[in-house]
Amino acid sequence: MSIVYLNGQFMPIDEAKISPLDRGFLFGDGIYEVIPAYDGKTVGLEPHMQRMFDGMAAIGIKSELTLDDWKQIIEGVMEKNGGGNQGIYLQISRGADVKRYHAFPEGVTPTIFAMANPIKPAVEANAATAKGFSVATTQDLRWQRCQIKSTALLGNVLHFQQGYEGGNDEILLYNDQDNLTEASSSNAFIVKDGKVITPIQDNQILPGITRNIILSILEKDGSIPVEVRDISMEEVRNADEIWVTSSSKELAPVTTIDGQAVGNGKVGPVWEAAFKLYTAGKFEY
Repeated sequence: MSIVYLNGQFMPIDEAKISPLDRGFLFGDGIYEVIPAYDGKTVGLEPHMQRMFDGMAAIGIKSELTLDDWKQIIEGVMEKNGGGNQGIYLQISRGADVKRYHAFPEGVTPTIFAMANPIKPAVEANAATAKGFSVATTQDLRWQRCQIKSTALLGNVLHFQQGYEGGNDEILLYNDQDNLTEASSSNAFIVKDGKVITPIQDNQILPGITRNIILSILEKDGSIPVEVRDISMEEVRNADEIWVTSSSKELAPVTTIDGQAVGNGKVGPVWEAAFKLYTAGKFEY
Protein backbone atom coordinates (compact mmCIF):
# COMPACT_ATOMS: atom_id res chain seq x y z
CA MET A 1 0.00 0.00 0.00
CA SER A 2 1.23 3.49 -0.83
CA ILE A 3 2.56 5.64 1.98
CA VAL A 4 1.68 9.32 1.69
CA TYR A 5 2.51 12.49 3.62
CA LEU A 6 -0.29 14.64 5.03
CA ASN A 7 0.15 17.60 7.35
CA GLY A 8 3.29 16.45 9.12
CA GLN A 9 2.77 12.68 9.12
CA PHE A 10 3.50 9.72 6.87
CA MET A 11 0.62 7.23 6.70
CA PRO A 12 -1.01 4.59 4.49
CA ILE A 13 -3.02 6.28 1.76
CA ASP A 14 -6.34 4.87 3.00
CA GLU A 15 -5.79 6.62 6.34
CA ALA A 16 -5.23 10.06 4.77
CA LYS A 17 -8.25 12.31 5.36
CA ILE A 18 -8.99 16.00 4.78
CA SER A 19 -11.94 18.19 5.73
CA PRO A 20 -14.75 18.55 3.16
CA LEU A 21 -14.38 22.29 3.84
CA ASP A 22 -10.80 22.27 2.56
CA ARG A 23 -10.59 24.97 -0.08
CA GLY A 24 -8.61 22.68 -2.35
CA PHE A 25 -11.67 20.43 -2.46
CA LEU A 26 -14.28 23.20 -2.67
CA PHE A 27 -12.57 25.69 -4.98
CA GLY A 28 -9.44 24.07 -6.44
CA ASP A 29 -7.68 26.68 -4.29
CA GLY A 30 -4.20 25.21 -4.30
CA ILE A 31 -0.91 24.67 -6.09
CA TYR A 32 0.72 21.40 -7.09
CA GLU A 33 3.89 19.95 -8.59
CA VAL A 34 4.93 16.64 -10.15
CA ILE A 35 8.62 15.78 -9.93
CA PRO A 36 10.03 12.72 -11.73
CA ALA A 37 12.72 10.56 -10.15
CA TYR A 38 14.65 7.79 -11.88
CA ASP A 39 16.52 5.29 -9.71
CA GLY A 40 15.97 7.65 -6.81
CA LYS A 41 17.44 10.70 -8.61
CA THR A 42 15.08 13.63 -9.13
CA VAL A 43 14.96 15.75 -12.28
CA GLY A 44 14.64 19.51 -11.86
CA LEU A 45 13.89 19.40 -8.14
CA GLU A 46 14.80 22.99 -7.31
CA PRO A 47 13.18 24.52 -10.44
CA HIS A 48 10.02 22.55 -9.65
CA MET A 49 10.02 23.83 -6.09
CA GLN A 50 10.68 27.42 -7.20
CA ARG A 51 7.68 27.21 -9.54
CA MET A 52 5.61 25.92 -6.63
CA PHE A 53 6.75 28.80 -4.41
CA ASP A 54 6.00 31.26 -7.23
CA GLY A 55 2.50 29.79 -7.61
CA MET A 56 1.88 30.01 -3.86
CA ALA A 57 2.96 33.66 -3.88
CA ALA A 58 0.76 34.39 -6.91
CA ILE A 59 -2.39 33.21 -5.11
CA GLY A 60 -1.38 34.27 -1.60
CA ILE A 61 -0.81 30.91 0.13
CA LYS A 62 1.70 31.21 2.96
CA SER A 63 3.56 28.30 4.50
CA GLU A 64 6.42 28.04 6.97
CA LEU A 65 7.93 25.08 5.11
CA THR A 66 11.36 25.82 3.62
CA LEU A 67 12.96 24.24 0.57
CA ASP A 68 14.86 21.89 2.89
CA ASP A 69 11.59 20.90 4.59
CA TRP A 70 10.06 20.04 1.24
CA LYS A 71 13.17 18.07 0.25
CA GLN A 72 12.84 15.98 3.41
CA ILE A 73 9.18 15.29 2.61
CA ILE A 74 10.08 14.26 -0.94
CA GLU A 75 12.92 12.01 0.22
CA GLY A 76 10.67 10.45 2.86
CA VAL A 77 7.88 9.68 0.39
CA MET A 78 10.36 8.21 -2.08
CA GLU A 79 12.07 6.05 0.55
CA LYS A 80 8.83 4.79 2.10
CA ASN A 81 7.55 3.76 -1.32
CA GLY A 82 10.58 1.74 -2.31
CA GLY A 83 12.64 4.17 -4.38
CA GLY A 84 13.24 3.40 -8.05
CA ASN A 85 11.31 5.26 -10.74
CA GLN A 86 8.65 7.46 -9.18
CA GLY A 87 6.59 10.52 -9.90
CA ILE A 88 6.39 12.65 -6.74
CA TYR A 89 3.15 14.59 -6.45
CA LEU A 90 3.07 17.60 -4.11
CA GLN A 91 0.01 19.70 -3.28
CA ILE A 92 -0.61 22.61 -0.96
CA SER A 93 -4.09 24.06 -0.57
CA ARG A 94 -5.10 27.14 1.37
CA GLY A 95 -6.63 24.89 4.04
CA ALA A 96 -10.02 24.38 5.66
CA ASP A 97 -12.27 27.17 6.96
CA VAL A 98 -15.39 26.76 9.11
CA LYS A 99 -17.69 27.72 6.23
CA ARG A 100 -17.79 27.90 2.44
CA TYR A 101 -17.03 31.48 1.44
CA HIS A 102 -15.27 32.74 -1.68
CA ALA A 103 -12.96 35.27 0.01
CA PHE A 104 -9.67 34.01 1.41
CA PRO A 105 -10.09 33.10 5.10
CA GLU A 106 -7.67 34.36 7.71
CA GLY A 107 -5.87 32.20 10.25
CA VAL A 108 -6.24 28.86 8.44
CA THR A 109 -3.37 26.41 8.10
CA PRO A 110 -2.48 25.15 4.61
CA THR A 111 -3.10 21.50 3.85
CA ILE A 112 0.12 19.83 2.69
CA PHE A 113 0.05 16.52 0.85
CA ALA A 114 2.64 14.40 -0.96
CA MET A 115 2.57 10.99 -2.60
CA ALA A 116 4.63 8.86 -4.98
CA ASN A 117 3.44 6.83 -7.95
CA PRO A 118 5.51 4.38 -10.00
CA ILE A 119 6.54 5.64 -13.43
CA LYS A 120 8.02 3.87 -16.42
CA PRO A 121 11.79 3.82 -16.91
CA ALA A 122 13.22 6.67 -18.96
CA VAL A 123 12.70 6.27 -22.71
CA GLU A 124 15.75 5.59 -24.89
CA ALA A 125 16.70 8.43 -27.24
CA ASN A 126 16.27 6.34 -30.38
CA ALA A 127 14.08 7.51 -33.26
CA ALA A 128 13.73 3.97 -34.57
CA THR A 129 12.07 2.67 -31.40
CA ALA A 130 10.36 5.79 -29.97
CA LYS A 131 6.57 5.93 -29.84
CA GLY A 132 5.11 8.67 -32.00
CA PHE A 133 2.28 10.62 -30.39
CA SER A 134 -0.99 11.44 -32.10
CA VAL A 135 -2.50 14.87 -31.37
CA ALA A 136 -5.58 16.86 -32.29
CA THR A 137 -5.95 20.65 -32.22
CA THR A 138 -8.56 22.98 -30.75
CA GLN A 139 -8.97 26.56 -29.56
CA ASP A 140 -7.65 27.19 -26.06
CA LEU A 141 -10.68 27.79 -23.81
CA ARG A 142 -8.92 27.74 -20.44
CA TRP A 143 -8.45 30.67 -18.07
CA GLN A 144 -5.91 33.39 -18.78
CA ARG A 145 -3.47 32.69 -15.93
CA CYS A 146 -2.02 29.44 -17.18
CA GLN A 147 1.41 30.34 -15.78
CA ILE A 148 0.06 29.35 -12.33
CA LYS A 149 0.16 25.58 -11.74
CA SER A 150 -3.21 25.57 -10.01
CA THR A 151 -5.05 22.47 -8.86
CA ALA A 152 -8.14 23.90 -10.64
CA LEU A 153 -7.52 21.85 -13.78
CA LEU A 154 -11.03 21.40 -15.16
CA GLY A 155 -10.24 23.40 -18.31
CA ASN A 156 -7.19 21.24 -19.00
CA VAL A 157 -9.12 18.07 -18.21
CA LEU A 158 -11.91 18.95 -20.66
CA HIS A 159 -9.40 19.63 -23.42
CA PHE A 160 -7.48 16.42 -22.69
CA GLN A 161 -10.74 14.44 -22.68
CA GLN A 162 -11.64 15.92 -26.06
CA GLY A 163 -8.40 14.61 -27.50
CA TYR A 164 -8.67 11.29 -25.65
CA GLU A 165 -12.16 10.61 -26.98
CA GLY A 166 -10.78 11.12 -30.49
CA GLY A 167 -8.12 8.47 -29.90
CA ASN A 168 -5.27 10.96 -29.43
CA ASP A 169 -2.45 11.13 -26.90
CA GLU A 170 -2.70 14.92 -26.51
CA ILE A 171 -4.41 18.00 -27.89
CA LEU A 172 -2.59 21.13 -29.05
CA LEU A 173 -4.21 24.45 -28.16
CA TYR A 174 -4.23 27.77 -30.02
CA ASN A 175 -5.37 31.25 -29.01
CA ASP A 176 -7.73 33.68 -30.75
CA GLN A 177 -4.83 34.90 -32.91
CA ASP A 178 -4.47 31.33 -34.22
CA ASN A 179 -1.10 30.98 -32.48
CA LEU A 180 0.03 27.86 -30.65
CA THR A 181 -0.09 28.12 -26.86
CA GLU A 182 0.64 24.65 -25.44
CA ALA A 183 -1.08 21.28 -25.02
CA SER A 184 -3.63 20.25 -22.41
CA SER A 185 -0.98 18.74 -20.13
CA SER A 186 2.27 19.57 -21.91
CA ASN A 187 4.35 22.31 -23.45
CA ALA A 188 4.89 22.25 -27.22
CA PHE A 189 7.76 22.67 -29.68
CA ILE A 190 8.02 22.52 -33.46
CA VAL A 191 11.04 21.92 -35.68
CA LYS A 192 11.44 23.52 -39.10
CA ASP A 193 14.53 23.28 -41.29
CA GLY A 194 16.58 22.03 -38.34
CA LYS A 195 15.54 24.84 -35.98
CA VAL A 196 13.68 24.19 -32.71
CA ILE A 197 10.91 26.73 -32.06
CA THR A 198 8.67 27.11 -29.00
CA PRO A 199 6.10 29.74 -27.92
CA ILE A 200 6.98 32.72 -25.75
CA GLN A 201 6.59 32.19 -22.00
CA ASP A 202 3.64 34.34 -20.91
CA ASN A 203 0.32 33.94 -19.10
CA GLN A 204 -0.96 31.58 -21.82
CA ILE A 205 1.42 28.74 -21.00
CA LEU A 206 2.77 26.97 -17.95
CA PRO A 207 6.49 27.61 -17.30
CA GLY A 208 7.28 23.94 -17.85
CA ILE A 209 10.33 22.65 -16.03
CA THR A 210 11.10 20.05 -18.71
CA ARG A 211 10.61 22.74 -21.37
CA ASN A 212 13.03 25.06 -19.59
CA ILE A 213 15.62 22.31 -19.01
CA ILE A 214 15.51 21.38 -22.70
CA LEU A 215 15.91 25.02 -23.74
CA SER A 216 18.83 25.45 -21.35
CA ILE A 217 20.57 22.29 -22.54
CA LEU A 218 20.11 23.12 -26.24
CA GLU A 219 21.29 26.69 -25.81
CA LYS A 220 24.33 25.55 -23.81
CA ASP A 221 25.24 22.85 -26.35
CA GLY A 222 24.73 25.12 -29.34
CA SER A 223 24.52 22.41 -32.01
CA ILE A 224 20.76 22.84 -32.56
CA PRO A 225 19.44 26.37 -33.17
CA VAL A 226 16.57 27.48 -30.92
CA GLU A 227 14.01 30.26 -31.31
CA VAL A 228 11.34 31.42 -28.85
CA ARG A 229 8.51 33.31 -30.55
CA ASP A 230 4.87 33.24 -31.60
CA ILE A 231 4.05 30.21 -33.77
CA SER A 232 1.06 30.20 -36.10
CA MET A 233 -1.00 27.06 -36.46
CA GLU A 234 -0.15 27.08 -40.17
CA GLU A 235 3.49 26.69 -39.12
CA VAL A 236 2.54 23.91 -36.73
CA ARG A 237 0.72 21.98 -39.45
CA ASN A 238 3.68 22.41 -41.83
CA ALA A 239 6.37 21.59 -39.27
CA ASP A 240 9.01 18.94 -39.93
CA GLU A 241 8.68 17.73 -36.33
CA ILE A 242 6.43 18.47 -33.34
CA TRP A 243 7.27 17.66 -29.72
CA VAL A 244 5.30 17.80 -26.47
CA THR A 245 7.14 18.01 -23.16
CA SER A 246 6.27 17.45 -19.51
CA SER A 247 7.74 15.85 -16.41
CA SER A 248 5.95 12.58 -17.16
CA LYS A 249 6.35 12.58 -20.96
CA GLU A 250 9.86 14.07 -20.93
CA LEU A 251 10.34 14.86 -24.64
CA ALA A 252 7.70 13.08 -26.73
CA PRO A 253 7.69 13.16 -30.56
CA VAL A 254 4.39 13.78 -32.37
CA THR A 255 3.92 11.97 -35.69
CA THR A 256 0.24 12.66 -36.40
CA ILE A 257 -1.76 15.90 -36.11
CA ASP A 258 -5.50 16.00 -36.82
CA GLY A 259 -5.15 12.71 -38.67
CA GLN A 260 -2.33 13.96 -40.93
CA ALA A 261 1.34 12.99 -40.84
CA VAL A 262 3.82 15.37 -39.24
CA GLY A 263 6.67 15.73 -41.75
CA ASN A 264 7.32 12.29 -43.18
CA GLY A 265 5.24 10.66 -40.43
CA LYS A 266 8.26 9.28 -38.60
CA VAL A 267 10.06 10.29 -35.41
CA GLY A 268 12.56 12.91 -36.53
CA PRO A 269 16.34 13.23 -36.30
CA VAL A 270 16.26 16.56 -34.45
CA TRP A 271 14.14 14.95 -31.73
CA GLU A 272 16.65 12.14 -31.40
CA ALA A 273 19.61 14.53 -31.17
CA ALA A 274 17.84 16.82 -28.69
CA PHE A 275 16.61 13.94 -26.53
CA LYS A 276 20.12 12.47 -26.34
CA LEU A 277 21.36 15.81 -25.02
CA TYR A 278 18.46 15.99 -22.56
CA THR A 279 19.02 12.42 -21.36
CA ALA A 280 22.69 13.15 -20.73
CA GLY A 281 22.08 16.41 -18.87
CA LYS A 282 18.72 16.24 -17.12
CA PHE A 283 20.04 15.21 -13.69
CA GLU A 284 22.13 18.37 -13.48
CA TYR A 285 18.96 20.43 -12.87
